[in-house]
Amino acid sequence: MPPSHRFTRRTLLGAATALPILATQAQAQGSFPDRPIRIIIPWASGGGPDVIARLLAEPLRERLGQPVIIDNRPGGGSMMGSEAAARATPDGYTLLMTAGALAIASSVRRNMGWEPARDLAGVALVAVVPLFVVVRPASPLGSIADLVALGRQRGADVTYATSGIASPPHLIGERIGAEAGKRMTHVPYRGVSQALPDIFAGTLDFAVLDAVSAAPHMDSGRLRALAINGTQRSPTFPAVPTLREAGVPFDEVGWHAVFAPAATPPAILARLNAAFVSALALPPVREGIRATGSLSVDPAPDSPAWTARFRREVTAWGQVARAANIEIE
Repeated sequence: MPPSHRFTRRTLLGAATALPILATQAQAQGSFPDRPIRIIIPWASGGGPDVIARLLAEPLRERLGQPVIIDNRPGGGSMMGSEAAARATPDGYTLLMTAGALAIASSVRRNMGWEPARDLAGVALVAVVPLFVVVRPASPLGSIADLVALGRQRGADVTYATSGIASPPHLIGERIGAEAGKRMTHVPYRGVSQALPDIFAGTLDFAVLDAVSAAPHMDSGRLRALAINGTQRSPTFPAVPTLREAGVPFDEVGWHAVFAPAATPPAILARLNAAFVSALALPPVREGIRATGSLSVDPAPDSPAWTARFRREVTAWGQVARAANIEIE
């Protein structure tokens, strides 16, 4: 017998041990799901991911044949619930619905003890969350090019507001500053509502705000948008260019998405992805997502495509965070 066809006692014992495990996995995948599915939301109720998860719960139940339980676990800047999901049994019964800040976390947090790009597999992208770079109407800044030119002249004297440190809005501001070649001054607020009076008063040069916060004030004329992040213009504000169109080649965008533990079998990920994609196509779900200020996605990427995209985003956001030396506890 050729050497490549020889079987040792160890090989045979290993195969005998593996067969029951493989059979159990195949049986589990074949009957999936046969009990309720839990979606962990790493924030208190009421935020974008929570609202969208609750919109999807009933359509998912109809498609999967099992109840979908929403489990809010706030704490640690969303990291407590996210880590709990990553460390859950990889059987498809514990999922995570979270936001784009997850792609930034490992680049800015010390001693996390786990790695989202390694420990999570993408199930589905459910919505994108555009951010607007805005100024007050009386601002002399008419474009991102004007803002970059101002940054080159004044550097740290250029100030901008966001709703928090190490958030996607913060990093968008840092990326614009990098284009200017000078660091601008980031002024983080506890929330957009606290930042708005200073933005309206002209205390700050510009702000980076999520669409749901910025849109009403853009409609009323109290804010003027210079750009939107992401690869597409907003259908609601089609005259606002993307950052890339405005001269800042950065395409990353905020989002809401679903993840599972990394070792979840591909067949289960595919089953879950199909259920989410089908549910996301329903008009009431799409309208509900738009009501949160997010944009529905069409179509949602399959599980491998979303996992690959998430890992690329971890790299892209991480480059901005490290260049700006951003760290949080």
